[in-house]
Amino acid sequence: MRRLAAVLLMFTVTACGGGGGGSGLGGGSELPDSLGTSPPPKPAITGTGTITLSCGDDGVQVPAWPINLTPAGSFARLDSLVRPLKVTGRIWSENDERMYVGVVCGARTAEEFVTLVARSSLSVYRGKPALRWTTRTGVRCFMWLERPGTAVYIGATPGVVDQVRPIAAAITS
Repeated sequence: MRRLAAVLLMFTVTACGGGGGGSGLGGGSELPDSLGTSPPPKPAITGTGTITLSCGDDGVQVPAWPINLTPAGSFARLDSLVRPLKVTGRIWSENDERMYVGVVCGARTAEEFVTLVARSSLSVYRGKPALRWTTRTGVRCFMWLERPGTAVYIGATPGVVDQVRPIAAAITS
């Protein structure tokens, strides 16, 4: 079933000329349901500079940190993945709220990507295949295939899920 979904997704993206592209989150079908449908807010970033996370030579630029959250370490594993892959990411927190941003290395095709998380919903973000799911602990997760071999992952607890959109919009490769 996932193989068929991957093929249909690729035909849809190709037929639509690559989807939203351009400046960011776009609207409607490019957004995970848990993020709502209102226009994307301006990036809510504090601190200066960026952090580079990579799966090789080319990195993904992540904003310094989300507003009202402080750096709280890093992570190198996602329990939601159906097979072990290299994961590199950063954590920000405030009280019980957490924001996770990272890269998952390994999936080179859309077909491989859509099989990474067992109970996820398939969508499109910036014209690229994307997955969304909620963990057993309530973390809402969103991941898209930025380029072959590199997927960008964002996870957030319910109290900071409204920051996923601006963080995703601010990530560049």
